Amino acid sequence: MREKEIEQKLVTEVKKRGGICPKFVSPGFDGMPDRIVLLPIRKFGFVEVKAPGEEPRPLQKARHRLLKNLGFTVCILDGIEQIGGIIDEIQST
Repeated sequence: MREKEIEQKLVTEVKKRGGICPKFVSPGFDGMPDRIVLLPIRKFGFVEVKAPGEEPRPLQKARHRLLKNLGFTVCILDGIEQIGGIIDEIQST
């Protein structure tokens, strides 16, 4: 399965739970996660989408650490079977 297909499935599943999942674009600040998941009652987190088995690049890992150190949830998604768990994790924070 390709990264784009996994990303589309994430967007669909977030919508089913009443949220939105816009593409996260940060001009001038490379390495930020691909998507921000916004769920009801002020629940949100960042998701880096990868093709199965791919790892984030070093700059992406650094940005993930930065966001986590600021207290945000950051998840790496590389398979559709992980989507439910990732959404649950974001909802529980």
